[in-house]
Order: sequence, then structure tokens, then C-alpha cells
Amino acid sequence: MHKTLHLAIGLAALGLSAAAQADVQVALGSTERVTRLFAYPNNCNVICFRDWTLEQTVKHYLTQSVQRDGYPAATVAVRRDNDRLHAEITGVPASYAKPLQALLDTGELAYEGARQLNREQKWAYNWYLFLPLGMALENRRSIELLHFPPDYSLTQAQDYLRSNTTDRWASLLTFNGIAADQTPAFQTIVDIAPIAAPASAGKDLEGVYGYFKDYQVRMVQEVTKTAQDASLPMVAFGAPVRAWIQQQYGPNLKVLGLATISPTPGQQVPVLGSNHPSAIWYAADPANNDGNQDKADAAGLKMMGQDLSAACWQAGLGTNPRANAQATLTACTQKWQVTAKKQTCELFYRTIRHMTPEQAGAKCNSGPVTRVLRELQKPVEER
Repeated sequence: MHKTLHLAIGLAALGLSAAAQADVQVALGSTERVTRLFAYPNNCNVICFRDWTLEQTVKHYLTQSVQRDGYPAATVAVRRDNDRLHAEITGVPASYAKPLQALLDTGELAYEGARQLNREQKWAYNWYLFLPLGMALENRRSIELLHFPPDYSLTQAQDYLRSNTTDRWASLLTFNGIAADQTPAFQTIVDIAPIAAPASAGKDLEGVYGYFKDYQVRMVQEVTKTAQDASLPMVAFGAPVRAWIQQQYGPNLKVLGLATISPTPGQQVPVLGSNHPSAIWYAADPANNDGNQDKADAAGLKMMGQDLSAACWQAGLGTNPRANAQATLTACTQKWQVTAKKQTCELFYRTIRHMTPEQAGAKCNSGPVTRVLRELQKPVEER
């Protein structure tokens, strides 16, 4: 199915209609402002991995956004007028400038937090301020609250949605019926630390969250609400993020725990607690299970069941935000941890252990694994 038609069907399911397309002019601000908000230069030292100008960099990210919003024929041009940069976007609704301007304005709060960190000599030499550029700005389906983006998403890919974490979760969404070209609309990310850093920097970032409180709160307010004032579902990935939810909004979210928060008065946003998408590689590593392969497989299988259940909930609520959040979670848990646990098993061995479908099927019919599958629906120790 052509992805434009696919999007139109999806919008109809949400009770939305495609707005008339127009030429949209967006004043981005001074060269200095655009440089800091677009993390420019993204990947340069003496030799540039991509030798792009500032205008080319901005065009790159805005093009990602319009495509992920379902406007494949839209075009983006970025021009400089003295010290000011302007974007012209064709083939999008006239209202398209509003969420883009909101993102950049909110990004200024992140910049101020980063400056304060640096003034206090807490900013690392290999960190980069990185806003969630290139996300769907208008036709979002669900929100993903995460910790921080890995540095290579900026320096190598120049794509906020290109990482092992986001790639794995996108695959789980496809296993739950979302077309591959539609997963970006479900993966609008807010990181509580808007800092591109080495993947191993999680512990180092634990003390920085307070510097970005104004940014975090406003971003959650903006992205969880659609132009029609509907509330989008959100998944909170990993222990640091779930702890932030508790600190900011009150609920103590466990894995597959469900709560409702109010980012703005009167707003009701369903939030599901989840494992971090990459946690399964740690959980299923024999080195973290006394060197025992069977024990490692058992831990991975249980986490796979949880992750598929969470992605199922996200797919269900993102497709139909009017669905009952608890009933959807119950159905998803029943499916992946009870009814379809054999499929859960096969997906684990295919995607985490890299077996062929035939090898995975044989493995999931073996005695030791069959015993683990009988226990699959029991809660797994959080990691």
C-alpha cells in the first residue's frame, strides 16, 4: 500500500483529516541560534564526515520531519538573509510552522540547561546538545520517553531515530501490526537528558536531569497533545525515566505498570512503564547470569514477553487513542505472555540470538525452553 494512502487511513482511524496543503514560511532565527539548536556542525573536526553547510543541515532534519509526518511530496528549502535563516516548506498544512517553532523555542530551555552545566564544569568534552530533530511534528501517534540519545545518532547517522535502541523497538512495533514505514510516527522521542553521549554514559548523566527540568516538562506538554487537543499515549523506558515520572508526576511505574499523568491541567495522558529497549541484551548475556546459557535464555525470554506486550499496548493506543488503556494492556499481556508465548520465544531466538526461523522453532520445542515458557507470564526481575 502506498504510504500516503496508508497515512490517510491512519488519520481517519484517529478521527483526523488531512489539512489543505500550503507553502509555509518559518523564521528560524539568527545564524547563532540555528547553529546551537541544530547541533551544527554535526560531525566535523578537521575532516567532515558530511561536509554540509548550516542550511543543508537544517534542510536535512526538516525533510526527515515532513516525511515522517506523511508528506512524501513535500519539499524544504532553507535560505539565509543576512544573519537570519528562513525555511520554506511546500506541500504541508498551513499550521505546520507552529509545532516546529514550538520545538525550537523549547530547545532554548535545553540550551540554557546545558550552558549552566558547563558553567559548573559538569559538561563532558564528548557530549553534544542534541534536540529531538527530524521527528514527526504533526501526525504523531505515541510518545517515547527515554534517557539520552547515543552520540552516533548525531555524529554518524544525523538521524535521531537511528540507534540500536530505536531500531529494536521499531521491529517490536512491526511484530504488533504497525507497517515499517509508519513506525517513526509512533516513535516521537523525548529524552530527559537532551545530550548525545557515548552509549556507556548513562551513569555519568544521572546528575544532570535537574538542569533540564523546564525543557523536559514543556516538551512532554507539547508532544503528548495533538492539534485537536487529544492526548497521545506515552511509554516510559528504563529505570531512570520511570524514576523521573515518579518525581515529576507522582506515579511509581514498574515494568508494565500503567498510570495516568496530567502534563497540563485537565489533560489525561496514559503512561506505561517499560524496560529500556536495549536492556534485553544485558539481561540475556550469559556473563550476567553466572555464565549459564539456559539461565540467560530464560531471563531474555521473560523480558521479550514484557517488551512485546509494551509495544503491543503502544501500537494499540497509538492507533486508537480512544481505546481503554488498561483493557489494551491486559489483552496485550495475555497475547504475548500466554496465548502466543511460542511466537514470543521464536522472536527472541531470531532477533536476540540471531537464529534462523527453523532453528528458533526447533529451540522453542525443546524441553528446557518449554519449561521456561510455562513460566513466561510470571513477573521478571526488573533490570
